[in-house]
Amino acid sequence: MEQRISLITLGVADVARAKAFYEQLGWQGQEVEETVFFQAGGLALVLWGRDKLADDAGIKGPGTGAMTLAQNVRSRADVDEVIATATKAGATVTKPARETFYGGYAGYFADPDGHLWEIAWNPGFTLAEDGTLTVPDFSATN
Repeated sequence: MEQRISLITLGVADVARAKAFYEQLGWQGQEVEETVFFQAGGLALVLWGRDKLADDAGIKGPGTGAMTLAQNVRSRADVDEVIATATKAGATVTKPARETFYGGYAGYFADPDGHLWEIAWNPGFTLAEDGTLTVPDFSATN
């Protein structure tokens, strides 16, 4: 697993309220399908409904879905390889890798302390040679 984070996803109670808060801080984001993406240097901060995040990660219970870290990788095979390596190191797979609604491939694991990681291949997100992620211009596809 490369030593980098591509996205930090915050599970929020109210996406519109959270988006307004970050915009008042001067951040500029793009909202797509009730998900807000902010380019933050070489990674992205994402706002998504807490219940949707917990469901997507395959976890249940009070207080779940508050945050995930994500690493985008270059291929479907890389997703499987990273999740297998994490499992061997002691992670618990919370959602096995599978095709996603956005045309990618992703799965989740929890580290030994319960911190969630999503490992994803997303054909719509560009990764530079150094692993820097660039959020696409969603307005160009609408």
